[in-house]
Amino acid sequence: MGASPDGVVMVQQGLTARWRSRGVPASPSLPLVERVAATRGLRGEAFGAFLHPELTHLHDPSLMPGLEAAAERLVAAVRSGERIAIYGDYDVDGISAAAILFHLIRALRPDADVVTYVPHRLEEGYGLNAEALCTLAREGARVIVSVDCGVTARVPAEALRSLAPDVDLIITDHHNLPANADQLPPAFAVVHPRLADLPGFAGAGDSRYPFGELCGAGVAYKLAWRLATLWCGTQRVTPELRRLLLELLALASMGVVADVVPLVGENRVLARFGLGRIRGSTLPGLRELVDVSGLGNERVDAADVGFKLGPRINACGRLGHAREALELLTTATPERAREIAEMLTKRNNERRNIEKRIFEQACEMVQSAGMHLADRRGIVLAHDDWHPGVVGIVCSRLVERFHRPAILLKRDAECCHGSGRSIDGFSLHGAIESCREHLLSFGGHDMAAGLKVRADALEAFAAGFIDRCNAGIDASRLCPEHCFDADAALPELTLEALDQLERFAPFGRENPGVTLRVRGVRVATRPELLGSTGRHVAFHVAHQGRVVRVLGWDMAGTLAEADRQRGAPALSLNDTIDVLLTPEINAFRGTRSVQGTLLDFAPAREAT
Repeated sequence: MGASPDGVVMVQQGLTARWRSRGVPASPSLPLVERVAATRGLRGEAFGAFLHPELTHLHDPSLMPGLEAAAERLVAAVRSGERIAIYGDYDVDGISAAAILFHLIRALRPDADVVTYVPHRLEEGYGLNAEALCTLAREGARVIVSVDCGVTARVPAEALRSLAPDVDLIITDHHNLPANADQLPPAFAVVHPRLADLPGFAGAGDSRYPFGELCGAGVAYKLAWRLATLWCGTQRVTPELRRLLLELLALASMGVVADVVPLVGENRVLARFGLGRIRGSTLPGLRELVDVSGLGNERVDAADVGFKLGPRINACGRLGHAREALELLTTATPERAREIAEMLTKRNNERRNIEKRIFEQACEMVQSAGMHLADRRGIVLAHDDWHPGVVGIVCSRLVERFHRPAILLKRDAECCHGSGRSIDGFSLHGAIESCREHLLSFGGHDMAAGLKVRADALEAFAAGFIDRCNAGIDASRLCPEHCFDADAALPELTLEALDQLERFAPFGRENPGVTLRVRGVRVATRPELLGSTGRHVAFHVAHQGRVVRVLGWDMAGTLAEADRQRGAPALSLNDTIDVLLTPEINAFRGTRSVQGTLLDFAPAREAT
């Protein structure tokens, strides 16, 4: 056992990963929920606000730079009947953001001339497209508002201004800003929660927005909120608009979860209040999406959005055109909504098959190229046959497997285009930007990005990117690691305690599920294999008179390999072990009981 540079104790090595305390351990005399909170830096009023979020914790939208001007221009356009075009991105965040503004504008004036546009991922690429902007202007749009894209789209914005100087472009975005204010696109207004941090921004200081990590749908929701109050001329909007703003929290929460922004601050408030509204939504498209996802009788949580609802929406844009997904959440009738939702499910199944094939190929390429070794702390791969709409998901799986940033590209004759994903603490956008001389275009944020690389510069880009990863990622971060919140004893894992821990939800980036270390438990039953293929493991552990069942998902293969290497069982009846688990409540057949999802285990060791 040793100490990390930041002073957090590196605890012990488990069977599959190194274990580390998430923060400075709290006093063992505190109740379990308070120990978990203290380890996460939540004390006093901050702890209370975190466990009991309120919609009143959302900041005044007018504090966001550019938002007031944008809202005033949009309200004027609605009142005068000007055509408004909403230009969205093709992922869940962008689709949700576009739908939020569409529904709010139509609520202000049911006959409002508002249209939506989403680019084709493969034909037009990420972000604002000059040809599309100019087409919207020629078709009569007097105001074009982007959602979830555009903050670095200077060239397309200049093309629009050159063709149609009387068309007002409003950009709303949350992605990484350009290097300085001079590089912002020419626009009537740029709305971005971190705009005041930009060097050279006129009005920095007092205009800083209190929370800079909103997703695109979160920014759109703030704009929709201000549109409603501005339209009514008071902070107290009409009952109809109030009901709609509460309804639109469901869409905002989907953007928060699917875009993997930090689930803290305003994002957590939006997710907490929005997730609970998804299943009972009055939007036909959202109802049908929930139903085809098998969630019609379930409470929808962040995992459901991340693994069931979100992938269906994304699949539309990955394998085809995202306009159907946008139609689903805006104008679709119940009958049309069902048709689209079923189509999205089919597309998602196709996407999963393609993803599996690419992942297997990529893993082989990583191994053969030595990109899994400590001297190459980044992954850059290209292939002629890879689908550029799917490689981003595969990147996420490669990051989980190899614990380093990954970029996968579809190789064409003139360029290679694809996506990348990163690890916490390493800016993918910054690393890509440092190699921009090899790029045709790029955009995104610290954790995810899209890019186009010149075909003749692929090797140079890969070398430069990996050099940046080597310099910015310590070798110790290349191995798997589990962080836990607190030590706990089995008797502490009561239904009441787990109900309290559930208040830390929704879980996601920077607010992960609660993980506990339980020391010195006895293996009380022989491990048994579960699942049709025997991939999972279950057994009971006992300590201080308490017995709890634990389940190790996909752990059978790991145990078999450990047995083979040791020449003896890694886990046997009556062994004394330390376990790392996520406590949860099993409500099988209406009876609630405590169980644990086993993340890892190790031979018991004395506390130090």
